[in-house]
Amino acid sequence: MMTFTKRALLATAAVLALSTASFAADMIGNCEVIGKKGDMPIAAPAKAGQLTLETNLPAPIWYNGDTPETIKDGMEFCMAAEIAWRAGLDKVVLVPVEWDALIAGQTHDFDLAMSEISITDERKKVHDFSTPYFNSDIGVLTRADAPIDEKSIKTAKVGVQQATTGAAFMTDKIGITSPQVFPDAGSMFAALTAGQIDVAITDTSIVLAQEVQSKGKLKVIGQYKTGETYGAIYPKGNPNNATIDKILAGMVADGTIAKLSGKYLAAAWGKDPATITYFNP
Repeated sequence: MMTFTKRALLATAAVLALSTASFAADMIGNCEVIGKKGDMPIAAPAKAGQLTLETNLPAPIWYNGDTPETIKDGMEFCMAAEIAWRAGLDKVVLVPVEWDALIAGQTHDFDLAMSEISITDERKKVHDFSTPYFNSDIGVLTRADAPIDEKSIKTAKVGVQQATTGAAFMTDKIGITSPQVFPDAGSMFAALTAGQIDVAITDTSIVLAQEVQSKGKLKVIGQYKTGETYGAIYPKGNPNNATIDKILAGMVADGTIAKLSGKYLAAAWGKDPATITYFNP
């Protein structure tokens, strides 16, 4: 027979369990979502019951993991998780796509794309862009044992990613007439590590993440000011775009984006991008 004391202890444990459950954080993947679920619902997502998110991988810190199956958090993934939650959806499905196809508007059946994408007038002809959520400059990444400076970069072997604003900046503003062009950031960084190029040029946020991942082999030694900003890409003319953009704008206004930036970007980089030396074009 169960004693009074044992019954009391079990009852107390049950109450505590219920209390703990009631205060448990709402999660999508490893992202804690803090807004009100379904506050701004979207009627017809690309695929029922989910937010379909496109990106170009790898993108460490922005998407933590190497494959869609292993990625559960990161700056942009958790932004998408919060958007999904406020739109009334329970999950984010990540779809990796080629950079060129994404920028050219050749991908389909998605709700939004986030891949550290700079907003440009040319890209606006193909896509609808979200409200800006991050300031973007162009970073200079070199091997730690073979640094480049503001002058020597103009005669160095420079690598750029195809169809990026960094590629255009190096030819149009810096005068690098024959940079080595790579289809994605991963192959460009591999070429830098192997000594096939002297410099890798892309967004400061991306090269800072790569510096951390290289464990001391690579170093961000400068950056160029561009005045550009990141935005999410929406399918051109999709009726859900305005609602998703209101959610994202709300996340900027209520501090959610700043909170995620502090958790994933500043903490991972260990430095403020503004402290990195600015090179003159």
